[in-house]
Amino acid sequence: MSIWLLQTSSNERRALTASFLGYGLDGFDLMMYSFIIPSLLRVWHLSNAQAGYIATAALITSGMGGWAGGILADRYGRARMLQLTVLWFAAFTFLSGFTQSFGQLLTARALQGFGFGGEWAVGSILVSEIVEARYRGKAAGLVQSSWSVGWAAAALGFWAASAALPPGLAWRAVCWAGLAPALLIVYIRRNVSEPAVYLAMRARRAAAAATQPQAARFWTIFRAPLLRTTLLASLLSTGMMSAYYSLTNWLPTFLSTERHLSAGGTTGYLLMVIIGSFTGYLTCAWLTDAIGRRRGYICFAVSAAGLTLLYTQMPISGGMLLLGFLLGFFGLGIFSSIGALMSELYPSEVRGSGAGFSYSVGRAVGGLCPLLIGTLSSRVSLGDAICGCAVAAYGLVVASAWALPETRGRALAGAALDAEAAHIQEAMVRRVERSS
Repeated sequence: MSIWLLQTSSNERRALTASFLGYGLDGFDLMMYSFIIPSLLRVWHLSNAQAGYIATAALITSGMGGWAGGILADRYGRARMLQLTVLWFAAFTFLSGFTQSFGQLLTARALQGFGFGGEWAVGSILVSEIVEARYRGKAAGLVQSSWSVGWAAAALGFWAASAALPPGLAWRAVCWAGLAPALLIVYIRRNVSEPAVYLAMRARRAAAAATQPQAARFWTIFRAPLLRTTLLASLLSTGMMSAYYSLTNWLPTFLSTERHLSAGGTTGYLLMVIIGSFTGYLTCAWLTDAIGRRRGYICFAVSAAGLTLLYTQMPISGGMLLLGFLLGFFGLGIFSSIGALMSELYPSEVRGSGAGFSYSVGRAVGGLCPLLIGTLSSRVSLGDAICGCAVAAYGLVVASAWALPETRGRALAGAALDAEAAHIQEAMVRRVERSS
């Protein structure tokens, strides 16, 4: 990994740093909720269904936020919208710590979801447009791996808060810590410029504005020849998100209520999943650059489905630590190049709109899974509910990945635009380096 990073420019590394930190802090803010569910069940006497409503609300609004963030990024710029989305999700995560009822927390988490969804859409496009094609998959995987870092920070933060504070205060302290991502805005403003590909596209768009209004460009993703791409990309995202949310939102509760682990024991088992996911992000990114996006997704989805079945059905003493590592490796590593794939599927003019919509559909539909699992757990065991939803979702990933075109190494612009973008990129780098 370090070898290819050394071959990137300073401008590429700044964008990678901003997106890595943004997505990692995004992961911290979102995943902390999975850890506070058991506390809310005890302190507020919520039902599993109510806890599922709160999780689903944030995920559905994150789908809306991702689509809106992509549209706004196409219009106003990637770096500018990255700042806004980071500020939004940090502010509402912080405010969640002051809520006093189910309804208040539901509202705060739903509003937080808009910023969470927008941050991924904007950050992934920013990196995909700045980093050259041969490193795009690895760069997307590196950014995606920061989710594991944020998830681990949420696990350790909740464990530390639980050890030092009473349950009624510990979960609030973890939410208050979610304000930290707002500091990232300072770094973005000082160090991250707009991608050259985007600037060149914006110049062309301004020249053609009189003959092609904004609305016409926006609806292009729902017309031939992009309609089929949008449908398949949305199905792929739906399968991946449904499986992911089925696993991660309920794993702490599953380990606590059905495996009867303490807070410390739950954290230990989850850390194995998180470590596996970090390794999987980097490995799958390399794999999809080597063998292609489609084959990589199919391989990881089939493996993750089998591991989900084993993890939820095996006894606690049956090697669950190793299974947890492998589940994280395949189940979460599958996401590593999704940002690169979405960017490669759409032209520059609608890249934010297309990627934002397709990924957000997955979030919105997949966001129903925590609610579905919470409801099903009143009829079957929580482990069976998690397993059924996740395995079915991985089947959808395999089918949609098979139908999508292979995009590995695809250029994000034509030859003429590549030359124009390179010229703009060189001028931008010189300007940034002079100012720093």
